[in-house]
Amino acid sequence: MAGAATPPGRRACLRKGGVMYARTTTVMADPKRMHEGVADVRDNVMPAVGKMDGYTGLSMLADRSSGRCIVTTGWESADALAASRDRVMQLRQQAADRFGARDTEVQEWEIAVMHRLHAAGDDSCARVLWSRIDPARTDETLDAFRSQIVPAMDDVPGFCSLSLLIDRETGTGSLTTVYADRAAMDATRDQISAMRDAFTTQMGVMVTAEAEFDVVLHSLRVPELV
Repeated sequence: MAGAATPPGRRACLRKGGVMYARTTTVMADPKRMHEGVADVRDNVMPAVGKMDGYTGLSMLADRSSGRCIVTTGWESADALAASRDRVMQLRQQAADRFGARDTEVQEWEIAVMHRLHAAGDDSCARVLWSRIDPARTDETLDAFRSQIVPAMDDVPGFCSLSLLIDRETGTGSLTTVYADRAAMDATRDQISAMRDAFTTQMGVMVTAEAEFDVVLHSLRVPELV
C-alpha cells in the first residue's frame, strides 16, 4: 500500500486521535483479463468510491501470472467504513465480472501501522504476509513491531513503505511491504526473512501465508501511523 511521498529521512506527522480502517477485496482473475479488470478499477471504481464520505484512497496489487488481485480502500472511521459497505457491492461485482472472477473475498481491518519512506512508482512490487496472533497480545505485539521493525526497514535498500492491517477480534493481520522494483524486493529476501523469523519467534506470531505482487495502483492517502 503506497501513496503520497514523505521526504526521505523525515516522518510525516502522526495522526492524533481516532483509528483509521481499510477494506480489502481479493479476486482470482482470469490472467488474460487482467488489463480489463485493472482498467475498470482505475476508471470506474476509484472515481465512484472517491465521492464517498471518509474515503482515503485506493491501492491495488496484482499477481499477473496467477490472476490473484487485492484491492484496498482506506476509510477515516469505522462509521465511514460501515456506510460504504452496501454502496460498493455493485462496484465490486462489476469489477469481478471484468476480471472474469467468480468470487471475491472481502475483509475489513484496522490500519495499525502505516509508514512511508518513499512513494511507490510504476515499477514497484510488494510482499504481503498474513499472520495470526493471540488477540490478547495485540497491543504488545504492535508496540514491538513499531519499535523494532519499522525503524529497521528504513535501512533496507529499495524499501518504499509498509502497512499493517489487523483484526483485533481474531488476531489476524496483513502486512504489506512495498519496494521500488522487483530487483530490490528479490535482493532483500534473505534479509527480510531473517528479520521476520526473529520477530515471529520472539512474539509468538504464526505466519499463515505469503505472496508477492506488482503494485498496479497506488493512491492511498492514509497518513503516517506509527
